[in-house]
Amino acid sequence: MLVQLNISDFAIIKDLEITLRPGLNILSGETGAGKSIIINAVNLILGGRASADLIRSGCKEARVEALFSFPENSLVAASLSEFSIPFDGDLLIKRTVSGEGRNKISVNGSMVTLQMISRLSSLLISISGQHENQVLLRPDNHLFLLDDFGSLNEERARLTEQFNLYQSLKEEIRHLKNQIRDISEKQELTQFQIEEIDGAEITPGEDERLIEEKRRLQHAEEMREIVHEGYQGLYEQNDSVLAVIAQLTRRIEKGVEIDSGLSSIRDGLKEAEISLEDIAYALRDFQKKIRIDPDRLNEVEDRLEFLNRLKRKYGPSLEDIIKFRERLGSMMYDMTEKGARLKQLEEEQKRLSGDIIAQAADLSAQRKKAARELKKAIETELKSLHMQSTLFEVMFDQVQEGDSETDIIKKMRPEGLDRVEFMIAPNVGEDLRALSRIASGGELSRIMLAIKTILARTASVETIIFDEVDSGISGATAEVVGEKVLALAQYHQIICITHLPQIASKGSVHFVVKKEVAHGRTQTVISELDDDARLQEIGRLLGGKTITQSAIAHAREMLRADV
Repeated sequence: MLVQLNISDFAIIKDLEITLRPGLNILSGETGAGKSIIINAVNLILGGRASADLIRSGCKEARVEALFSFPENSLVAASLSEFSIPFDGDLLIKRTVSGEGRNKISVNGSMVTLQMISRLSSLLISISGQHENQVLLRPDNHLFLLDDFGSLNEERARLTEQFNLYQSLKEEIRHLKNQIRDISEKQELTQFQIEEIDGAEITPGEDERLIEEKRRLQHAEEMREIVHEGYQGLYEQNDSVLAVIAQLTRRIEKGVEIDSGLSSIRDGLKEAEISLEDIAYALRDFQKKIRIDPDRLNEVEDRLEFLNRLKRKYGPSLEDIIKFRERLGSMMYDMTEKGARLKQLEEEQKRLSGDIIAQAADLSAQRKKAARELKKAIETELKSLHMQSTLFEVMFDQVQEGDSETDIIKKMRPEGLDRVEFMIAPNVGEDLRALSRIASGGELSRIMLAIKTILARTASVETIIFDEVDSGISGATAEVVGEKVLALAQYHQIICITHLPQIASKGSVHFVVKKEVAHGRTQTVISELDDDARLQEIGRLLGGKTITQSAIAHAREMLRADV
């Protein structure tokens, strides 16, 4: 229940405090006094769109505070627990709109997001105004109204969740099939590339080794000549380096006999002789290994040319070719994996499709049962609202019997198989026609009130606001509408904005909204009426600008009758 509403610097409201009561709270006042501004402020608390244009001229920010009271075991308590917000029965929501664009929302002192407050709002207040008549005219909304009546929202939510899962699965399958198709289109080329690379039997660094071997083979004659000359010069010739060193060593040896100081030189020559002898033998052995093989040179050149062709096709180096081959292998393996995954997803899709169709069929059956009950309930309510002969029907448009499972799932929507539209025949002898094509403004107001009356008895929301529910009606019909609104007040706290005395007189508490000028500024004020002031206000609603004695007498009579 909404206990207190405080509004500051909002539109033409400077400071406004309203303490509301259980039962039927009436708000009346001249057109343009600011009643709709109060509703806009409530919408702000419920997560409505905020704009700096809402701030009163000359002020930095607008503030709206709403204090609610709920049982500690209510749905509100469960939602607040989910958000980790403390709750002891009282719920205080504050919203501040700043001219600098910074908007703040708090619930029981905890900062919350707009999404959080929007989720919570459906449990706090239901606002029924003229815009809801437009909601009623749109057939897309009729299914949801039917589900509200039949308490089928949870079933629809479960079906929607399954349907969305199916759609995600369907998209994953489509994407996977595209991937497999792309791989399949390239499969022949991929297989050829794998076979070509595998057939080449590439080893890392092979090209560098072949380049080195080619260089040796190309210069084998020159190398043999170089090595031969070296060996001859060091060892074989009569005047070879080793022969000269040997001769020098013998002469120095004699010198050592004369002067031992030459011994180190002698030793050095002997070491040099040994080293040069090793080098000479190495040259001799190297000469034997030099290969003059034109056939092998051709083989090496052909192999290098082949490897270079592979490089031009698959990568700048042999290592890149090897990595490319690994990727090709992964691609082929990936295709096998994707094929297995596709089969698994398609089996899951088939199972889920069957589950969804079964759920949708069950939900459809429950909706048809609810539609029959709604028809009776609406027609009964409309009779009491002076639409005695009105016929109401819920028209279903479904998939045809005999459609395949594939056809059915293609026609499925998140809310199920059903498309419904409310049909009405307000006059005897007339055919049923779409509500959007036949109902007048007054009829729409009464139909909406009938729906609200029916739905509100089981709704979880504590407070309902009727914003000018009296549009398009008068006289005895207005009296009946007032009784309906009063009857609803047995189930919910009702806040009703009205211009009709027949409705205003039913209230358990009555507020009047006025515009006044203070310090050169127009502002909206609200006040709770005592018995005398209420008598005057009902008289004004009855008599217009001039309140006559007969209007006062009539007002007294109406108030007395409603006590």
